[in-house]
Amino acid sequence: MKHKYSLAALAVLPFSIFAQENSKYASCSHVKSSVLELKSNTLTVAQIAETEKYDVHYYFLDLNMTNTTTTLSGVVEIHASTRESLDSALIELYDDFTINSIEVNGVPTTYFRADSRVKIPVNADANETFVLTIDYNGTPPTAATNPLGGGGMTNDTSPSWGNQVTWSLSEPFSAYEWFPVKQSLRDKADSCAMHVTVPTACKAGSNGVLEQVVDLGNGTHRFEWKHRHPIDYYLISVAVAEYVEYNVTANPSNSGPVLIQNFIYDNPATLPNFQEEIDETVDFVELFAELFGPYPFADEKYGHCMAPLSGGMEHQTMTTQGFFEAGLTAHELAHQWWGDNVTCASWADIWVNEGFASYAEYLMKQNLYPGQQNGDMLDRHDYVMSELNGSVWVEDSLNAGRIFSGRLTYDKGASIVHTLRFLINDDDLFFDGLQEYQEIYADSTATGLDFIHVMEDITSMDFTNFMEEWYFGEGYPTYSTRWNMNDNDLHIRVSHTVSAPLVTPFFTNDLEIRFDRTGSPDTTIRFEITGNEDYFIIPNAGNIVNVLTIDPANWIINRTGSNVHDENFVINVGIDEEELEQVSIYPNPSNGPVTVAMQTEGDYTLTVFDTRGRVLQTKAFSKETVIDLGSEANGAYLFQVVSADGMKTRRIVKK
Repeated sequence: MKHKYSLAALAVLPFSIFAQENSKYASCSHVKSSVLELKSNTLTVAQIAETEKYDVHYYFLDLNMTNTTTTLSGVVEIHASTRESLDSALIELYDDFTINSIEVNGVPTTYFRADSRVKIPVNADANETFVLTIDYNGTPPTAATNPLGGGGMTNDTSPSWGNQVTWSLSEPFSAYEWFPVKQSLRDKADSCAMHVTVPTACKAGSNGVLEQVVDLGNGTHRFEWKHRHPIDYYLISVAVAEYVEYNVTANPSNSGPVLIQNFIYDNPATLPNFQEEIDETVDFVELFAELFGPYPFADEKYGHCMAPLSGGMEHQTMTTQGFFEAGLTAHELAHQWWGDNVTCASWADIWVNEGFASYAEYLMKQNLYPGQQNGDMLDRHDYVMSELNGSVWVEDSLNAGRIFSGRLTYDKGASIVHTLRFLINDDDLFFDGLQEYQEIYADSTATGLDFIHVMEDITSMDFTNFMEEWYFGEGYPTYSTRWNMNDNDLHIRVSHTVSAPLVTPFFTNDLEIRFDRTGSPDTTIRFEITGNEDYFIIPNAGNIVNVLTIDPANWIINRTGSNVHDENFVINVGIDEEELEQVSIYPNPSNGPVTVAMQTEGDYTLTVFDTRGRVLQTKAFSKETVIDLGSEANGAYLFQVVSADGMKTRRIVKK
């Protein structure tokens, strides 16, 4: 059985060395406002601001393609409206493409072009609509520009099956390499359409519903797809190959039937090899609809287009996938909620997409393959701890390699979702929060902070420390214990060191410890960790003879240091609390000046830290001193007073 003991209830020694409650993350320094987080890495800040003067509502791509080359031709329409008076609209298109013509509202126009930038005269007042029509042709770049290899459009042959495929992969900044586009995460188009003319031996897969296939009578036919949901630019997709179509249907309990439409290599051995794994998508759709809420695109479809890439890409309603395996298929499907229905509002917040999709792999195993999830989480923790530092939050949001770090974005992202579930300690509330988030931000974009605000509202809990330590913070704790049985009471000190002390000096989260008891089943006790060193007395603990495991269920990324049974270890519950409180720090909160006063004169050193453990000020004083936080940002700060007798730390809020 499990217990959670509060400090007050257990006569616990009322102090923690270097403990803290962190600042409210909404005001912390991690929340950047730079528009560079939003979109393309090919534009300057001023050019990005220029693109934000209009909203895209609809993309219509009418392309001619084959499965043997990336060379393409066609016409793209961009339907948009102005946010303010506009003399021109700036879009992006790979500079090697030939632009045959551009029209504005059906009227041919001149334009300015430099590198990938195309500036088109619009001359419209605020809140006016306009349509850009770009006729172009050429060959996309062949250099690898996205993390999975290739460019925005790639052609290759499957090394396993021999099938040749042309497919798109635009995430994060490569959409402009194959169609004219505004690459802004927060500007989702309301809908899109894709018409693709291909040789009659080929099929073309894309987003939404296949409304018709038109035989053009010249050795080609046209696949006409329509998607009637908001979609981010990088989730628009196309794949062309000699495919066969294989369909199954899921029946989630909270929506109508969901078509699962699969374009599989036209190879006699391919479908039989993967059919069982493809069929499993039905179970995954039904499971995730129960956990996350109704499948967002149930009125259209879910599906897969095969292409020779090493993993998958969660193109909205039709994932591009290299092969079929339960973990990969579950991950990409989960993106339809986490990434497609709700998209990260900046690449710094890619955890909104990848952390949750990775955790969905764990949930799939927990629910459909019980027992396998334990190894899944252990492997993720081991990979995260293969290096000493690194944040889930992406500081360099123009670095595609960092955006898609397997260690930090995927595995640490999934791990801290698991930790959050543990802290909530109520699966009904946890999954209610996930579903509420999906409802609130449906068809839109959100940040990691937006998600946490929803979870706080649902649970009435404060996740400030969780965000500062596990999301923005770096590293991991190594836990140790020193314990003893005194009469029938357990006396235990739980301490931890950290791997990145200059960034995250401590972790304040609950922690479970499993104890061996003679003649009785093992007992797991949940402790509230408030700093690097915490002391607990567990009354009437019984016949505990050993500490078996720290964090037995793998809720926390951590290592185990030492577990020492010290027969001389006893917590002195009679210590004079007034002696521990000889420092007064006021006012709290403060609008700037903070007074630090000691009860007696002595040699004291005051150090002020921000919530990432960085030293802001240090000064020596004898009895009283004043620190002015007026020039610092609003939030929480740690005041640490050191004397010959020890160290005291207090949390001060500046408002």
